[in-house]
Amino acid sequence: MSDLPKLSGPSLPPFAGGRPRKIVVLAHGFGASGQDLNGLALGWRANFPHTAFYAPDGPDKVPGMEEGYQMGYQWWTIRNFSAAESEAGLRYAAPIFDAFLDRILDHAGLTEADLALVGFSQGTMLALHVGLSRAHPVAGILGYSGAIASQKLLEPAIRSRPPVQLVHGDLDHMIPPMAMDTAASFLRRNDVPVETHVSPQVGHGIGPDGVDLGEAFLSRVLGGEK
Repeated sequence: MSDLPKLSGPSLPPFAGGRPRKIVVLAHGFGASGQDLNGLALGWRANFPHTAFYAPDGPDKVPGMEEGYQMGYQWWTIRNFSAAESEAGLRYAAPIFDAFLDRILDHAGLTEADLALVGFSQGTMLALHVGLSRAHPVAGILGYSGAIASQKLLEPAIRSRPPVQLVHGDLDHMIPPMAMDTAASFLRRNDVPVETHVSPQVGHGIGPDGVDLGEAFLSRVLGGEK
């Protein structure tokens, strides 16, 4: 039996009822929670009536944040943004997230081909690392305002190459938009199909154009399930 922490958080069953035919998992950013991205799922789900949406909370509370406050989870600790910190964080968080994906796929009787990953900021870093490291490709990875957390760890770990869509605000001062270009160059060097989009006048967040583009991407990779 695995001693890895088991993730939990908001989830939405298929809009049409019944068992899911597809799954979308949303990974939130540092200091947020699953509820923070659940709004995306609420906006998208009517157009994906047979899809279940999961937005798990990160495995740990951010130290110093008020107990019970909805914005307070992390996938790994961020103190100095160093390479060593990112590598240690991925080694900790990736197996936890990977096990969560295994668990929900097994429960639904579905495969990676039925699964899309969506991330924001630190959640994008995690989704890219885990999604590309799995033996069988997920349907697609949609990443907002993120980056490659560690090229050193990811490059030798790549085992599948699903389509990737990256979206970044041009006014993002938390993770500069050049991080998207760096990530895209890395992915292309490793034969991962990737498309990018810059949202004008958007900071570290998701603009309406990013929401619409994300929905179109999910529709494409999940087979236009409407």
